Amino acid sequence: MEPLYLRRSGTSLLIDFSTGEAAMLHFGADLGPALPDLSLLGQAVPHSALDVPVTLGLIPQASSGWRGRPGLRGHRNGQAFSARLRVVSVERSSAELSSGERSRGADCSAVITQADPEAGVSVRTEIRINDGGLLQLRHRLDNDGAGPYSLDELAAVLPVGRAATEILDLTGRWCRESHPQRLPLRQGTWVRSGRHGRTGHDASLLLAAGTPGFGNRHGQVWAVHLGWSGNHESFVDAAADGRTVLGASELLGAGEISVEANASYETPWLYAAYSAAGLDGISDAFYSWFRGRPHHPGVRSGKARPVVLNVWEAVYFDHRLEPLLELAEAAAGLGVERFVLDDGWFRGRRNDHAGLGDWYVDEGLWPEGLTPLIDAVTGHGMEFGLWVEPEMVNEDSDLARAHPDWIAGPAGRLTGRLPMQWRHQQVLDLVNPAAWQYIFDRLDALLSEYRISYLKWDQNRDLAEMGHAGRPSVHAQTQAVYRLLDELRKAHPGVEIESCSSGGARVDLGILERTDRIWASDCNDALERQTIQRWTGVVVPPELVGSHIGPTTSHTTARTHDLSFRAITAMFGHFGLEWDVRRLDDAERTELARAIELFKQYRPLLHSGRMVRADEPDPALRLHGVVSHDGGEALYALVSVATSFAEVPGKVCLPGLLPDTAYRVEAVYPAAGDRRAFLQAAPPAWLAGGVEASGRFLAESGLPMPVLNPEHGLLLAVRRATAAAPAAYPAANSAHPVRNP
Repeated sequence: MEPLYLRRSGTSLLIDFSTGEAAMLHFGADLGPALPDLSLLGQAVPHSALDVPVTLGLIPQASSGWRGRPGLRGHRNGQAFSARLRVVSVERSSAELSSGERSRGADCSAVITQADPEAGVSVRTEIRINDGGLLQLRHRLDNDGAGPYSLDELAAVLPVGRAATEILDLTGRWCRESHPQRLPLRQGTWVRSGRHGRTGHDASLLLAAGTPGFGNRHGQVWAVHLGWSGNHESFVDAAADGRTVLGASELLGAGEISVEANASYETPWLYAAYSAAGLDGISDAFYSWFRGRPHHPGVRSGKARPVVLNVWEAVYFDHRLEPLLELAEAAAGLGVERFVLDDGWFRGRRNDHAGLGDWYVDEGLWPEGLTPLIDAVTGHGMEFGLWVEPEMVNEDSDLARAHPDWIAGPAGRLTGRLPMQWRHQQVLDLVNPAAWQYIFDRLDALLSEYRISYLKWDQNRDLAEMGHAGRPSVHAQTQAVYRLLDELRKAHPGVEIESCSSGGARVDLGILERTDRIWASDCNDALERQTIQRWTGVVVPPELVGSHIGPTTSHTTARTHDLSFRAITAMFGHFGLEWDVRRLDDAERTELARAIELFKQYRPLLHSGRMVRADEPDPALRLHGVVSHDGGEALYALVSVATSFAEVPGKVCLPGLLPDTAYRVEAVYPAAGDRRAFLQAAPPAWLAGGVEASGRFLAESGLPMPVLNPEHGLLLAVRRATAAAPAAYPAANSAHPVRNP
């Protein structure tokens, strides 16, 4: 059987079938159109080892001599514990994949089926390389035998080049999500387990291996992400023979998956990318895939991502109509395009101790329903959004009193032990068809009765001891949530949904296939957000990452920041406000309105261009930006996150531009004379009116930068010097800069 060689956008995957098994030989850089004779390239056979070369299979297995982590673990009542899967068929060129999705290039996808008749199992593997180079892989295990097959794990793995000697992944906590950690790659297995029943605040959004010291724009990097919102594991497995794999799998509970005869289990998609140019190349692959989806926000709706005002940090649980009407009027005057009513609108909800599950508009607060507020909001030309938390229930609620058996837990009986409370709430058992139908009906009724354009869908606790009918049920609960989202989107296709999970505890490509943005963190502190958004953005493009200007003093950290720093930070995401804008003084109102105008001006660029991040040597400074795909325009943010050892920052390079194109660079926000942002006797001369230089000069030599105070930023607009600014987002005019009053 001929080898399988998939290649696209600089990435390739090579699988050989000469041993009867699907042997993975290469994942990474494109190997070119011609291959050598693979039969001559088998591994050496060392002493004190198997008598034949060990195969690294598409599903690594002990029956082929693999001594690392196995790809399939399962059994039939303790028997058939070690599968010997061999290739049955390879479908190389299919115009349409089994899911019904049309592939982008038939030569970039394949379906491989392997079987073990003695064990009574077969595994069907779908692989595709998308335009942009992002690879997707998933397995489906079929039980071909008699009786159930107990499945413990089915993992997706890919080989990593021997040049990779360093591991990078992410971790975090509430209000400090997506922080990087690095460690050397050594023999053995590095495993990250997520046992939250959701993705988790500490989830590794990305697991990467690369060459020593790989950075934003240099080094080889291999990276994977599992598109799943339940329990999961990701791992790096470095075998003693020198081969290394990156992999991930759903983390199954004891006895959670029993595949009945003639039934199947399908893994989540594993997403993988290779880059020869650092982490920015990994982002390119993910962004290209996201933006190529027909249901991607902006593609599906045909409209720009609206500027949001969420009322939470303005009013909290104080849901009186008059202050909310005032807030809506103030928001509209600033240029806000979407107004979101947060927690507190439904029956019994005066604090977070009660009411979850009772999804009826509170008649005491809203005697005329939500209509008066919605009419006012839409009358100002804004969309109306509403907060919900459908997967949760307070024990102090009409729903829990009427249906205590709908609360998920380990005991599986009406009087059974419940999990410990988290934020005074439990998990609603959506595996129960009656509970699922109740939630669907209530949300469907709200969306049918009111002009709601957007749901902020929250999930504020881990799914500890998640069970249905006495068995673990994280897998089934996750699928039930997916089905709930799918059915609501089908019934109300114009409604956008945000995935919020006490901030960033459910950020993954499984939930993002069903939602329109994520809330990266409950922390709106701009300094914290610089790191949170930077690392969330390795995988998720900015138009999908909610990023708001919070109050002057942060609700979660008590830090105080100038508006310019908060606005520049929020600019590189799905921009919004979470602030009581009724209380602004005239200077704040003027500056905030201008910051919103500036975001709208550059919104098409920010939400379509290539993300670039400089490898800035000074740890006190960070520079990131977005460059249009034609290289004609860019927007950069230089951010000072701490005091520097150096008196002046010196020259800072602007990466990602066309080297032989002339550009004009202007500082657009804040104004050069802003004494809060800068600490200097005099700024660099170019800051006053801009400067022209080639893309090569800007990337290799750079520009001298002003001395920024710590926790401040500077926004730089770049455009071709010889062409007029694009009409969609005209460059800032130096004669009319956005200034602090």
